[in-house]
Amino acid sequence: MAAEEDVIELKWEGKVIAKLNKATPQEVWLLLEDFCSFHKWLPTIDTCYKVVDDDDEGLVRYCAATTPAPSGGGGGGVVKWCHEKLLDVDPVGMRLSYEVLDNNMGLKSYRSTIKVVPAGVINGGDEGTDGCQIEWSFLADPIDGLSYDEMVNYLDVSLQGMALNMEKALLDSSLMEKKYSS
Repeated sequence: MAAEEDVIELKWEGKVIAKLNKATPQEVWLLLEDFCSFHKWLPTIDTCYKVVDDDDEGLVRYCAATTPAPSGGGGGGVVKWCHEKLLDVDPVGMRLSYEVLDNNMGLKSYRSTIKVVPAGVINGGDEGTDGCQIEWSFLADPIDGLSYDEMVNYLDVSLQGMALNMEKALLDSSLMEKKYSS
């Protein structure tokens, strides 16, 4: 039997997917490519803004959310935050990758890629197919107090909410354009 120090903890790796039936891949990418605007789409984030953007450190954003205080605990809740660095942006492939640098949520190592995939690619090359999907993949160290399934569920719920918010915003802007172009 191996000694405790010889045990290697495996990384968590996973992917969640959200389908958008009415939005084009280009419309969704225009919303996603702004790395510092995730608070507009992701229902679990209260704020997201640029903290660093230079040649040495690259683009780093601050994201935060307030979780309710435990019942009977009083106060306004707990602020969960992280600093995330943009690693790569591929506008042609409609993909961006980032990593968490610092946080108070128990993340030791976390890298993620968010990609927009046209429905035609998903459906075997049928270019006339409407819609797209967002794929959010991650590679992370296990998180104390959280199971892998809880992590995937959190990301899935977050992504489904993000997709819903994006489709609603795109539909609202489309309706406004029609109203004022008539």
